[in-house]
Amino acid sequence: MRTALLQSSGRPGSPAENLKVLDEAAGRAAARGAGLLVTSELFLTGYAIGDDIAVLAEAADGDSADAVAEIAGRHGLAVGYGYPERDGERVFNAVQLIAADGTRLANYRKTHLFGCFERDHFTPGEQPVVQAELNGLTVGLMICYDVEFPENVRAHALAGTDLLLVPTAQMHPFQFVAESVVPVRAFENQMYVAYVNRVGPEGEFEFVGLSVLAGPDGTSRARAGRGEELVLADADPAFLAASREANPYLRD
Repeated sequence: MRTALLQSSGRPGSPAENLKVLDEAAGRAAARGAGLLVTSELFLTGYAIGDDIAVLAEAADGDSADAVAEIAGRHGLAVGYGYPERDGERVFNAVQLIAADGTRLANYRKTHLFGCFERDHFTPGEQPVVQAELNGLTVGLMICYDVEFPENVRAHALAGTDLLLVPTAQMHPFQFVAESVVPVRAFENQMYVAYVNRVGPEGEFEFVGLSVLAGPDGTSRARAGRGEELVLADADPAFLAASREANPYLRD
C-alpha cells in the first residue's frame, strides 16, 4: 500500500484552512498512487494554540470527521489525521483513520501525554492498542510520545500490527527520535512505522520535520526534510512477511 506522509503544520487555529490543505495533499497523493494519507499530530486544529484546543475540539463523528470522509471518498484513499477529540467534558489528543469509502475505521486517544502543555489540555487515553484492517494490512494507531516507549510498540507487534501510524509533533532538540528511534522500533518489532511530523516554529515550540516511513529492515523508505513536504513510499506485505521470517526477535 503506497503511503503518503503529509509533513505540515497546516494553519494553526483554523480547521477550515487545514481541511483545504488536506484536500490538496490528498489530490496529490492519490495522483501518485497512494492508498493512505497520514497527517501530523493535531493537524486539524494546530498544536500550540493554548485554550483554543478545547474550543475547537470535536466529537469523533463531528463535522470535521464528515469533511475528512468526503475528502477521502472524493480522492479514493484512506486518511489518518490528528485532531483534538471532545467526549463530554473531556478532551483527548486523538488520531482517526477513515477509509477510502468514508467509513470511520478506528479512533485512538494518546495514552502518554508529553510535557505540561499536553497534561494541562488533554485527558490521557486508556486503550494502548487500536487497530483496523486496511488494504490487506493490519494498521495500528499511536501518537508521538507513545512510540518512544518500547513496550507500546511491542504490544502492537504482539497484536499483529503491520503498519503503525504515528502522527507526531516532534520538537527540537529531540530530532534523534525521528532519525534513530523510529527506524529501530520498526526493526525490533518487524513492522512499518509511518511517523509524520509538524514543521517550523509554533508558539514556544520548534518542530523539526524529518518524517519517515521506516521499514521492518530498519531502513527509511521515505524521509522528509525540515520543510513542508509530501513524501510517499510503499508498505509491502510480501517484504514484511519475508522480513519476519528472517528476523527472529519476536520468536526468540
